[in-house]
Amino acid sequence: MTQIGQKQSDFMEAIQDAPVIAALKSDEGLEKALQSDCTTVFFLYGTILNIASLAQRAKDAGKLVFIHADLIEGMTAKDICADFIAQNTVADGIISTRPNIIRHAKQLGLLTIQRFFLLDSLSFENVLRQSSNADAVDLLPGTQPRVLERLSHKVRQPIIASGLLTDKQDIVAALSAGAQAVSTTCEMLWDI
Repeated sequence: MTQIGQKQSDFMEAIQDAPVIAALKSDEGLEKALQSDCTTVFFLYGTILNIASLAQRAKDAGKLVFIHADLIEGMTAKDICADFIAQNTVADGIISTRPNIIRHAKQLGLLTIQRFFLLDSLSFENVLRQSSNADAVDLLPGTQPRVLERLSHKVRQPIIASGLLTDKQDIVAALSAGAQAVSTTCEMLWDI
């Protein structure tokens, strides 16, 4: 198995074992995530000065680490941010809304998650048209089970539901609709 194939397999196994992903927005959240049952973390905060050390802490705790390139202070909307993450961090993968960054990160051997905001039928079609390069798609808001179900029959990649998931019922609904995992900043849901 290739290195990227092994990474994809490890990711799928991690989200099957623990489908709730800790989406981190602060150092306090990181501390709680390190103690949680979550196997995967999404860094939604940090700067180019501290993201490497933050990622290392999560990696040392045995977590799969994804960095949301669009949200790290000091990163740009250019391919070089994927180079930075690949060369300067222990991240397993990258999250972005930008197809160019997803393509480049994939070429570098990073796992890729392309994030989409589902606002209308046009954004629904964008998921189908633009998601082909990513290892997984992250759909927001994750509280739209009927839309998630329709997309789960059309998208070949694993679906992660994110955004506005605030209780166990939201998580169960998203997973029942076809999402393979959910990402939430709600710390009380990390150990479900």
